[in-house]
Amino acid sequence: MSATTRITVTLPTEQVAELRKLTDNVSGYVAEAVSRRIRHQLLGDDLRRHQEESGAFTDGELAEARARILGDAAPAGHTDAA
Repeated sequence: MSATTRITVTLPTEQVAELRKLTDNVSGYVAEAVSRRIRHQLLGDDLRRHQEESGAFTDGELAEARARILGDAAPAGHTDAA
């Protein structure tokens, strides 16, 4: 198990009320949200750095990425003849 640090976070009362409706483990819920945000930020940084070094993504690269992320069997624009 990883080490933890106790901190105090101030949230709007309405958000705390909604959090408590969603979970009994507010700390775990917040930790998961922070982790997701950090991954999102790091991925965005990596994508920007890649484009600075290699140029903008092509439409084909973007379509392939969307298909992989969304689990689509075929890239956008591809149709199967029945």
